[in-house]
Amino acid sequence: MHVTAIIAAGGRGQRFGGQQLKQLLEVGGRPILERSVNAFLSHPAVHEIVVALPASLVEHPPDYLRQTAKPVHLVGGGVRRQDSVANAFRAASLSSDVIVIHDAARPFASADLITRTIAAAAESGAALAAVASRDTVKRASGPAEAGHYRTVAETLARETIFLAQTPQAFRRDVLQAALALGERDGLDATDEAALAERAGHRVQLVDGEASNIKITTPGDLAIAEAIAAQLRNEDRGLRKDESPDDQQSAIRNPHSALPTRTGRAGIGYDLHRLVEGRPLILGGIAIPAARGALGHSDADVVCHAVTDAILGAACLGDIGRHFPDSDPRWKGASSLDLLSRAVALVAAEGLEVGNVDVTVVLESPKIKDHVDAMRAAVARAIGIDAARVSIKGKTNEGVDAVGRGEAIAAHAVALIRIRN
Repeated sequence: MHVTAIIAAGGRGQRFGGQQLKQLLEVGGRPILERSVNAFLSHPAVHEIVVALPASLVEHPPDYLRQTAKPVHLVGGGVRRQDSVANAFRAASLSSDVIVIHDAARPFASADLITRTIAAAAESGAALAAVASRDTVKRASGPAEAGHYRTVAETLARETIFLAQTPQAFRRDVLQAALALGERDGLDATDEAALAERAGHRVQLVDGEASNIKITTPGDLAIAEAIAAQLRNEDRGLRKDESPDDQQSAIRNPHSALPTRTGRAGIGYDLHRLVEGRPLILGGIAIPAARGALGHSDADVVCHAVTDAILGAACLGDIGRHFPDSDPRWKGASSLDLLSRAVALVAAEGLEVGNVDVTVVLESPKIKDHVDAMRAAVARAIGIDAARVSIKGKTNEGVDAVGRGEAIAAHAVALIRIRN
């Protein structure tokens, strides 16, 4: 599943005031924009980022938007937020399955929140992060008039009121239809979810986070600084109930306070018959061969074994549970895509993949010339460096169906760990 993130940073921050662009102000020693972009650069499910910026920043972007590990495209913002998002959408890859949109002024969105929103959109078409109202909600009878107080028209059921945040995520076709409707009808919406609603799509609510604040006025900076300080303390492993002496000790020797990174291992195995008329796909790469593996999807034993290993390590069942061959959606599906979806499920549990090791058992052809391409493709699907993916080939020395060249098999081991 290819995911593109759009960062809406094209505004001038008029409500904030001041001469400097709000998104360039620092919070906790780092620019607000850098924090927001890095949340998606570091997320394993995100493949590319499009940032909508004021024209001056597009011409002279800061280094953290130019020296990046993933593709980052810069586009000019529009007069309104939805214009900026529309500009960014046009620059997004046509291969994007899900597009997630985030306000640059929300610098503290967690990886878990991003994962939940992407997963919900992939399933339902559209999703947004939102927090439930904690206060009793009153609807006013109308705008205040000179010399008069507003009056209450009705009291709304607090349980039905949610305050929208970003990220908001959409399948590509849903977002395209929403933006087209807004442009065609001249709608002025404050977020893309509202346009999706008007276009007839149901938008799923995902639990937001109280710390995912939007910096709108100068008063919000003090709150943001407090959140940044708390995150720094958590990164050092400091607890709220520690004494000053304990905290100073942790600062002097930070490794003593780091939380334990618990490792969990999973094992995967897959086997398919080899038949004529089918391509041989291994690790997402087409291998020249007289016969290919028979299966409901593309029958990629490498990806299937790795998927099972990762799901097993997270105690989330196996590939058949999540992508059954009785479901027509997965007929002919790319197993790299299934692997990426499994990684998203694991990430939603607060876990990340450390490394994987795969052994392919095949008599012919030899795969050594294709191993590097396979490692790179599997690594991209997982969201890790290719140096953490091992793939090697073995034969079965003429023993059993694999040894007779009638089948292909793969064994995989995956190590997953708690995400920082």
